[in-house]
Amino acid sequence: MSRFSESLLVLALAGLSLSAQAFDAYKGLGRPATPAELKAWDIDVRPDFKGLPKGSGSVDQGSEVFEARCASCHGSFGESNEVFTPLVGGTTREDIKTGHVKSLVDGSAPQRTTLMKVATISTLFDYIQRAMPWTEPKSLKPDEVYGILAYLLNLAEVVPADFVLSDQNMAEVQKLMPNRNGMTTDHGMWPGKGMGNGGKPDVKGVACMRNCKSQVQLVSSLPDYAADAHGNLAEQNREIGPARGKVTGNREAGKAAEPISENARVQQLAHSTGCMACHGVNSKIVGPGYNEVQARYKGQTDAETKLAQKVKAGGAGVWGSVPMPPHPQLSDADAAALVKWILSGAPAK
Repeated sequence: MSRFSESLLVLALAGLSLSAQAFDAYKGLGRPATPAELKAWDIDVRPDFKGLPKGSGSVDQGSEVFEARCASCHGSFGESNEVFTPLVGGTTREDIKTGHVKSLVDGSAPQRTTLMKVATISTLFDYIQRAMPWTEPKSLKPDEVYGILAYLLNLAEVVPADFVLSDQNMAEVQKLMPNRNGMTTDHGMWPGKGMGNGGKPDVKGVACMRNCKSQVQLVSSLPDYAADAHGNLAEQNREIGPARGKVTGNREAGKAAEPISENARVQQLAHSTGCMACHGVNSKIVGPGYNEVQARYKGQTDAETKLAQKVKAGGAGVWGSVPMPPHPQLSDADAAALVKWILSGAPAK
């Protein structure tokens, strides 16, 4: 079992009363985790490649999977920033030789891409496996993850076009990662002993103590188009600690949930399923604005049925080359409700 899974299990045992003592003290509360549940948790891949599943995938196979499952957010060649920042770009063959990405130092790249920053190939595999696609995390098979990663590495000219990435050769590919030498523990900032340079920081700070601000406010911000993509953030934070989260939903944080209208319910559904990350109500983001959809299908008697099927199955070609990913997790009733709401003008109340 990996360290991540061990930590989860310790937390479960401590916080969810899964130990034998807890069963005795609190009858009927909790149960031991089953082997299948532990296996489902234990999917992380470490930098030493422990946890890496058996499998393989070619660049060509990865290209097909990427186009079908990833391109809608990342672009066909991983260079699009329409939804997320680009995955590929900013690295050179010289970076592959040295293990240091020069553009991170000289600022020659317009923005930092994933392959510019990440130092370990296991990080890429782990994240794709556990979190992608955005609308269906953990739905990719190991061979598909290997293929997607091989395709991205080929786009960055790390591996050739006929390359097959597998659990057997991933350690060798690690030696070609453009930023493999770009991370270090030799800065004395790690807690404890035994890492890096023995605890001596490589920086020296001198406080100026002039023109100091009397009050400092620490804040984080989200772009307007993404602020409420996942509902009310304030309601999703823990009830302890200093961070409360930004109020981004329809209700103030801390208030009990009140009955909401059908339009408001469907609007929340559009946010929670990720629809609003690609579609604005009155503006295009990645896909068309809902006002455009309403205008195009106005007066068509079969529009609701046709669009509800498309929402669940996905598709491309009507509004451009960027495909809309499928949403099989939606029930037929919710898909129909979303379409009805869109065609009625996507009202908030």
